[in-house]
Amino acid sequence: MPENTTRVDELAAEPITDDEKQPDPLDQLRIERDGLKTERDELKELLVRRQAEFDNFRKRTEKERGEFTQYAGMELVRDLLPVIDDFERAMKVEGGAPEYTKGIEMIYARMLEALKKVGLEPIETTGREFDPHLHQAVERVETKDAPEGTIVGEFQRGYNFKGKLLRPSMVRVAA
Repeated sequence: MPENTTRVDELAAEPITDDEKQPDPLDQLRIERDGLKTERDELKELLVRRQAEFDNFRKRTEKERGEFTQYAGMELVRDLLPVIDDFERAMKVEGGAPEYTKGIEMIYARMLEALKKVGLEPIETTGREFDPHLHQAVERVETKDAPEGTIVGEFQRGYNFKGKLLRPSMVRVAA
């Protein structure tokens, strides 16, 4: 026999070392299963995180949309306040025809009612305590008829819109 050929019997008789052992198919399946479980858990965690992020995004978007709508309404009402002031001044003028005055009052009442429906709230002033968050003092008047710091007159009505100050009242305060 040639030197570089080996006999099959000799190979079969040699002991197999750990490096040459064939891996057990069950061990390979267990390793693969554990890897798939880990991957599944990571994907579940990612899905839960993404769902929470989406819910937060949706809530934030709805809140911003509501705030924008409210702000847009507030600006429209703010632009209409000078018209309300003009109606109030027109109703104080004496000497007009009674039908004309009644028509002005009706239009004023209707417009004010429509604006109240969307959130406009007049600020009550006369006889109340002066509040710098709601009132703007234009004049201080010496009087004994009212305690100091009490509002005794109103130059221009103030308004809140849906609970937020839209315009402060311009008032006369007792000193």
